[in-house]
Amino acid sequence: MRLMLMIGLVCLLNLSAIASTDSGEVRDSVVKIFATYRGPDFARPWTKQAPQELSGTGFVIEGDRFITNAHVVEQATRIYIQPPNSADKLRAEVIGISQEMDLALIQIKKVSEREEFHANHPVLELSDTLPAIGSTVQAIGYPMGGEQVSITEGVVSRIEYTEYNMEARGLRIQVDAALNHGNSGGPVILDDKVCGVVFSGVEYAENIGYVIPASEVHLFLDDIKDGEYNGPPELHGARFQTCENDSLRAYLGLSKDQTGIVYTRPGKDSKLALLEWDVLDMVGQYDIDNAGMVTRDDDLRLHWRYFIRELAVDGDVPVTVIRGGESIEVELAVSNDRDELVPFIGNAYPEYFIVGPMIFTPVRREHFFNLYLGYGIVDGSPIGMHVNDERKTPGQEYVVLAATFLPHSVTKGYEVFGNPTLKSVNGVMIDSVSHLVEVLRDNEEETLMFEFFDRSQESLIFDAHELIESTEEVLEDNSIRRQGTARFMDIWDQ
Repeated sequence: MRLMLMIGLVCLLNLSAIASTDSGEVRDSVVKIFATYRGPDFARPWTKQAPQELSGTGFVIEGDRFITNAHVVEQATRIYIQPPNSADKLRAEVIGISQEMDLALIQIKKVSEREEFHANHPVLELSDTLPAIGSTVQAIGYPMGGEQVSITEGVVSRIEYTEYNMEARGLRIQVDAALNHGNSGGPVILDDKVCGVVFSGVEYAENIGYVIPASEVHLFLDDIKDGEYNGPPELHGARFQTCENDSLRAYLGLSKDQTGIVYTRPGKDSKLALLEWDVLDMVGQYDIDNAGMVTRDDDLRLHWRYFIRELAVDGDVPVTVIRGGESIEVELAVSNDRDELVPFIGNAYPEYFIVGPMIFTPVRREHFFNLYLGYGIVDGSPIGMHVNDERKTPGQEYVVLAATFLPHSVTKGYEVFGNPTLKSVNGVMIDSVSHLVEVLRDNEEETLMFEFFDRSQESLIFDAHELIESTEEVLEDNSIRRQGTARFMDIWDQ
């Protein structure tokens, strides 16, 4: 996410002389945000990357809170809010975040400062409707290159349902204005209401910028009321293809006026009430065309999956399918809980466990992107083949060894190739770091043999007592305060 959003720390390009009768009042509710970003270090998971100073924009909403972009405040060790026309910087904290939708909710930490600020800065109202195509909107924020608030203008050119981050999807507004650094998280105003939040732009394209619509902000705020972001319900484990090809349509026996998309994953591999070659004809009351799109009454054409969030009731979405030439109604099971085998790390930091000179860590999606795609997937590792799978057993996860040993004589003659995936210890198949810690804790054999899936990684055999005893020396030599993160140390110390 960080790599993509380093391009996306953006704002609408400052234009000249934009008239707005209420812009002064709106500006009073827009703040500059300063954050110290400390990204995860997957090779040295007990520490963090060097600090980077970032800035962005936020605005006041109800409840004495601020909305901004997640990428402005994610994994930040310090966050400050600077009120408009002030040199003060007020310490703030994140109280809700969705890196998937690039939204964050923050508040001033000190209660007295919070009360004083919000007594003098009005709430900005979030719109309940989407802006019309062709609407002229204004963005207010703090782009780089100056200290004062900037008002910018653009025209809404497109609204679509598309990918955000971490495989999440949602509505996105495109405006015909160039983007620049610094205004990320700022409000986009239409008719004195916030119709969206600036969040990204296209580095190599002119006059293209993207805005998160207020409808997505409403969903985010509703979702995090319990303190955790879960995301809207989605259809998992399903594969569809368009129904545009004439030969495919003839094979399915479809008439000219029958449209939809084809389900291509066999029923035995899915929890859905669908059979292979079912044609998804309607979602609720909405007709699906052969490209998988739905045209609403307002002429807005959106991908059919958008309507899942609108129609889902108790985890089911009503659809109509064409099966064997006949139309039947079924319920699709949807959920916002996907138990991923290789999940995203999100706003957290990598977990780890050190034994002797070896650092073991559970694989996360960012880990995969940063290490495996950077160094190349080692021959034989199962991670590349199963990175999108769900867990088959509770707590299942891939365990990898860091790219290098921590210095110690116990590893004499051994090498680490890439980031090998642990297969077994003394013949016991390892299905998680927690399981690994249990096996090491309960070991009564004189020897410990570590075997890996990766064909280029040699097996590692140690004297069990010598390996365990070397851990303290390794930790001290490398100034590592903890042998592992809390989840694993609770198991080790039992």
